Amino acid sequence: MIAAPPKTLVMIPALNEEDSIAHVIGMIRQHVPFADIVVINDGSTDRTAVIASDCGAVVLNMPYNVGIGSAVQAGFMYAARHGYEIAVQNDGDGQHNPAEIPLLIEALLSQNADLMIGSRYLEDRGYITPWQRRIGIVILAQVVSLVTRQQFTDPTSGFRASSRRTIERCARTYPFDYPEPEAIVLLKRAGFAICEIPVTMNPRYGGKSSITPFKSLYYMVKVILAILVDMLRAVEKAEPIPREKRA
Repeated sequence: MIAAPPKTLVMIPALNEEDSIAHVIGMIRQHVPFADIVVINDGSTDRTAVIASDCGAVVLNMPYNVGIGSAVQAGFMYAARHGYEIAVQNDGDGQHNPAEIPLLIEALLSQNADLMIGSRYLEDRGYITPWQRRIGIVILAQVVSLVTRQQFTDPTSGFRASSRRTIERCARTYPFDYPEPEAIVLLKRAGFAICEIPVTMNPRYGGKSSITPFKSLYYMVKVILAILVDMLRAVEKAEPIPREKRA
């Protein structure tokens, strides 16, 4: 358990996750009892929102399926407005292990990082990625590592912890379409400190992934193009961390 944990929010973007959402919320409450939970219901047509509310989570209902980037940004906006010091993104399908959320937070704090990413590929923990997606992830990792001049192994991971200044930046501007790799590039260019730690990925607890082999290819091409465009744009630099907060 983290001693005197900062005010923490766990954000769960969810689309039609009625089979798993109660399980995910229960696991978060078990392993991260000091955290509040917000579920961003991204236009679900099933009982995701009702189940999440019955489990005691705050539910933000998007007016329609706005996409993962806009849903996550809604979570950052909620975190910024309510004064959270740390925001953890945890998917609603049960693949992320909430028992590892404290590890993300501890690493974020101990390394004075702005963003801590849980990587499936820093260590071999037995998780098998379909080969079409794995090829795309490897290519994206190489592109992101090249343009940021820092090695990243899992830029598509949606299991990540953000500091207060990352919350504030992402509440103002965040990629709206397949955002995770692009967000790394934008934050690195702005001077944010980003690190990875190894985590364990589980099979989906319920439901079915919407990512098909064709979508994996489309995703890779679109994200690479977005990153190349981002490299041509001016970027607002992050405010330096006050000296007393670096100690």
